[in-house]
Amino acid sequence: MNTSFLFDLDGTLVDSVYQHVLAWREALETEGIDLSVWRIHRKIGMSGGLFTNMLLRETQVEIDPARVERLQRLHAEAYKRNRDDVRPLPGATALLNTLTNAEIPWAIATSGRIETAGPILDKLGVDLSRVPVVTRDQVKFAKPEPDLFLVAAERLGVRIETASVVGDSVWDMLAATRARALGIGLLSGGYGLEELERAGAYRVYEDPADLLKHLDEVGGRR
Repeated sequence: MNTSFLFDLDGTLVDSVYQHVLAWREALETEGIDLSVWRIHRKIGMSGGLFTNMLLRETQVEIDPARVERLQRLHAEAYKRNRDDVRPLPGATALLNTLTNAEIPWAIATSGRIETAGPILDKLGVDLSRVPVVTRDQVKFAKPEPDLFLVAAERLGVRIETASVVGDSVWDMLAATRARALGIGLLSGGYGLEELERAGAYRVYEDPADLLKHLDEVGGRR
């Protein structure tokens, strides 16, 4: 039986991590919160709630619910202004087309909300009427909790234990482990090989194009 694939979006299928980082920096600066870019990068992919908790620990700034809402709105606005610069990562479209043609089930599960993810999915050519897409709006908790991937597997009609989660961050790999899925790491989001392996990835590739070349190694027989 072929595996199924549950993909993260930012940094996994599209080259958007740094646009998100800079959008968060702009949002934080607007609120008078100083946080280095590298520290923001380490948090991309986790849930907004966990992002806020870690932000509070690192800056000692009071983050009340109203401020959280403002930060998320400011981030979305800043990201939208730079969204045209976002491109699919090398091999992303070919990988998804190959899986579709081989009748291998796949879905997308992202910590982003539909307002930011929707236009990017269009660039990938994802048909929302045929492909399950789970966004932050649709689950109670985001990564590193497993909810996004569990819901994606359910919508595909597959057992999570037979699925492979493909992601670029340690948060993806931790969520995959908690969901009892296999984790496949990609280096295209800026995390290193050892970091992804320590977080649970059993295979790590450079980007979608590299994964496509080695698809047979992870159960994707064509």
